[in-house]
Amino acid sequence: MSQQIKHLNPQAVWEQFAAINQIPRASKKEEQIVKFIMDFAEALQLDTYRDKTGNVIIRKPATKGLENHKTTILQAHVDMVHQKNQDTVFDFENQGIQMFVDENWVRAEGTTLGADNGIGVAAIMAILASDTIAHPPIEALLTVDEETGMTGAAGLDTGVLQGEILLNLDTEDDEEICIGSAGGIDITATKEYKQTAIPQHYIGYEIAVKGLQGGHSGMDINRGLGNANKIMNRVLYHINAATNMRLVELQGGSLRNAIPRESTAIVAVDPSASLSNLLEEIASLIKAEFKTTEPHLQLSASKLSSLPAEGMAEEDQQALINAVYAAPNGVYAMSPDFERLVLSSNNIAKVSVGSGHINIQCLTRSSSESSKSDLTNTIRAAFELAGCTITLSGEYPGWQPDPHSEILAVLAHIYKKQNNQEPNIMAVHAGLECGILGEKYPHLDKISFGPTILGAHSPDERASIASVQKFWSFLLEILKNIPEKT
Repeated sequence: MSQQIKHLNPQAVWEQFAAINQIPRASKKEEQIVKFIMDFAEALQLDTYRDKTGNVIIRKPATKGLENHKTTILQAHVDMVHQKNQDTVFDFENQGIQMFVDENWVRAEGTTLGADNGIGVAAIMAILASDTIAHPPIEALLTVDEETGMTGAAGLDTGVLQGEILLNLDTEDDEEICIGSAGGIDITATKEYKQTAIPQHYIGYEIAVKGLQGGHSGMDINRGLGNANKIMNRVLYHINAATNMRLVELQGGSLRNAIPRESTAIVAVDPSASLSNLLEEIASLIKAEFKTTEPHLQLSASKLSSLPAEGMAEEDQQALINAVYAAPNGVYAMSPDFERLVLSSNNIAKVSVGSGHINIQCLTRSSSESSKSDLTNTIRAAFELAGCTITLSGEYPGWQPDPHSEILAVLAHIYKKQNNQEPNIMAVHAGLECGILGEKYPHLDKISFGPTILGAHSPDERASIASVQKFWSFLLEILKNIPEKT
């Protein structure tokens, strides 16, 4: 399959993408991909440096005639989100991504593709490897651990970068030029709960929520997609109200920045209650509600062969269900300044309950620091009322738009010339490293753009072949037109 990908246009980009996609590169486990990139740059005899956090900086002198133009930072992150369908057998730590061409798209076999942000990395590598592409002095900044907290960008030392312009290649719509992004914070609720014996006449069941689309918890949060954790909690609420249910175990979601697609619960109920009929009634209502956005939603229950010995104490169980019900999920507020831009949101990303321990992880985003604080306090209050301890971590700043940016004017002009239409100049609700890098290097003139990638952070992730060509042509023309040094 990789051979087929290598022959797509632009071949220089797809060849590099196929190469890096054979290397495992989960967040916080980037040693192999970092070594690959270091070896690649050193083989080209380029000035290469790795900082204490693991980020790689590669410098390449300007081509003839562009020596006096501003040094330009080409930036992308090397890690990718590892997600797979439940029925897909795949070892992310040892296997390369299995890619294939599906008409006008490149996809992966049952897993995330890694186009986010692998296409950006591949484009940078293609420029570094070329001896024909015109460009100003370049600093390639390849960061680690973007997907789980942007700790690579956060750990970058000040004084390392010399560039004046930052081209972030991590936007996922080729009609957009991004000039701002949201900040974020991780909220974790934990609690130890009491377990008590389950009546021996009860029957155990495994309840499953499956078939949801999932997606990026920033870019896709406004699409009205189902959150498996919220749907499961809704199911448990109604079962508990009707049957005196006992919750034994609950596992939903996997990554903080991915909308959860699946959730599984182990429960025990009195046999006098018709769980199958009750679940069918609940499922019918929820499926009707999500028939447009989640047409493949599945709710099922299967009887266990043996009854669990203990379950969550009833008072703790009720407190948990109420807290998850009360906690905001999805869009919290829309921007008053940008049409259709989400201002603040929350993703109840992962719920883990079992053996006396509760762990609930949320990722809260906002373009406004005050709104982010307000939403954080709202979520904190919901879980503290249930007796949980709240931990805040991984906070990162937003990127405030500058509509008068010099590099923005360059990109807007080139885009209109190449496409005979105006670009969509906008801000995004996703987190981009530009905010963190801008705090460390306040002088940077920052911009973000990239090819069209759909379904990022889910096994439906796909990259538009035509869009990668469009992105590549755009990038090459930008490099030829970087402003001169002042």
